[in-house]
Amino acid sequence: MSEDILSEVRRDYIYRLIKNGDRIGGRKADEYRDVSVEKGIIARAEGSARVKIGNTDVLAGIKAQIGEPFPDTPDKGVIITNAELVPLASPSFETGPPNENGVELARVVDKGIRGSKAIELEKLCLDAGSKVWIIFIDIHILDHDGNLIDASALASMAALTNTTLPYIRYEVGEEDEALLIKDTPIATTCADIGGEIVFDPCLDEENASNIELTVTTNANGDISGIQKRGAGKIPFGDISQIVDSSRRLAGELRKKL
Repeated sequence: MSEDILSEVRRDYIYRLIKNGDRIGGRKADEYRDVSVEKGIIARAEGSARVKIGNTDVLAGIKAQIGEPFPDTPDKGVIITNAELVPLASPSFETGPPNENGVELARVVDKGIRGSKAIELEKLCLDAGSKVWIIFIDIHILDHDGNLIDASALASMAALTNTTLPYIRYEVGEEDEALLIKDTPIATTCADIGGEIVFDPCLDEENASNIELTVTTNANGDISGIQKRGAGKIPFGDISQIVDSSRRLAGELRKKL
């Protein structure tokens, strides 16, 4: 039997499960797989965290260096987010420069953090127009079994809450300072499979879906980012319900930080 036929059989199986109110692993439509967060696991990084959502495994590391600010924001620090999709994590990942999936992953995580103003960039300014902290968020996918965005966003925020910046005021006796975190944006992703909405899609469910929607909300429930992937439309009424569910689920995930 060809791979295409096997894939079609698998999709039909997932459709039937979801239409009957069931899912792979017996989860409810709005139920996440087991989520674990481990902080401070990279000794040489300013901050780090490893997040597992089911079999999806993501490592985020934070590095900080002093550099020049952007010309249009001379009194603000800089955040740069990168995502590396290594071939060992999935047969679909290839070696070489980041592809569009890696770029999109980094962009969605970055947008959620910026949109919530989780980091007060003015506090990262050391000398306006000359020296600021540049914060690098490096995301490494260790194992891909679906929902990389939620795992990557959670790992990034966990790593940021674990970050300490070296003290550079050149004064004796001063200690390193924890990075000031003003908010904790959390991404939640759902997939439309045959007209049914399910959260935290595993890889098989992603492959069977037509549309995926990621909503990032801050601690107050305000939306700081939203991203749709795939063809088709989501009815407005469904979007309202999705946002409500996203706020609730984000609150549960936020407790993991």
